Amino acid sequence: MAHTNEDMELLKRIKDNIAKVIVGKERVIDMVLCALVCGGHVLIEDVPGLGKTTLVSALARSLDCSFRRIQFTPDVLPTDITGFTSYNMKTGEREVNFGGIMANVVLADEINRTSPKTQSSLLEVMQEGQVTIDGVCYPVPQPFIVLATQNPVEHIGTYPLPEAQLDRFLLKISVGYPAPEEELNILARNKGSKPLELLKPVASGEDIMRLRRRHAEMICAEPVLTYIVSIANSTRRNEKITLGVSPRGSLALMNAAMARAMLQGRGFTLPDDVQYMAEAVLAHRIVISLQAVQSRETPESLIEEILFKTKVPGVS
Repeated sequence: MAHTNEDMELLKRIKDNIAKVIVGKERVIDMVLCALVCGGHVLIEDVPGLGKTTLVSALARSLDCSFRRIQFTPDVLPTDITGFTSYNMKTGEREVNFGGIMANVVLADEINRTSPKTQSSLLEVMQEGQVTIDGVCYPVPQPFIVLATQNPVEHIGTYPLPEAQLDRFLLKISVGYPAPEEELNILARNKGSKPLELLKPVASGEDIMRLRRRHAEMICAEPVLTYIVSIANSTRRNEKITLGVSPRGSLALMNAAMARAMLQGRGFTLPDDVQYMAEAVLAHRIVISLQAVQSRETPESLIEEILFKTKVPGVS
């Protein structure tokens, strides 16, 4: 069996710990945990003040792992992220100075405020789990996850992420405004104290690596795989979509669905898991036509439409 009660308890502990700080956003927390379990990265896009950075900090504090925050600004250089070599005058030797990326949990804050050249320095590390400094490859510590935040691109002084960079993110999610009763709860919790500072780690790096090994053992039967391929194929044949989902996108949807099944306490994946994760995994991977934009359609609404039209396999 690919799943144990111990795994479920561990995931619940992390989730409950984050929920001490993030009020009423169960789906958002689930999404982040899915990415953590299957080794993917997350892009969180939303207007300022909705708790993007707090969410990442709560996750980092829940894990007994190293955490680095990189504040992206127009003057951040690629070497600030990956690292560089310098010459030590005393020893007469070259030394490697690692950049901000060398941590288990990395917060890339306001990633769209830096230049495309600096953004692209994250490509190798997010895909390969290593950085190249002066021709030498260095692996990043494991487990490794990048959580990037960005404000919507309408704001002045931002650089939209290129497709190749967006494709490296397993999920793109938004936190959204809280309901009035949730906002009351936020005010009450933060009156005279900061819940984030009180969070203690509830899981180790080895715990997360164990969850990732369990994830690799999850069952994803052929009908579910066929369903994923049908959805991806529909994005390539849709006249409202100019750039459909690549096989990397299909792979991401499979891994995310398996992680969601794991969160649900199952050792096997269902079409429900695929549907639950599809929008967050696929919407940022498609480019919609100008006509669709003018018709006020969004990548999210088109993925929803495709899910509605795609035949769901019967579960035996």
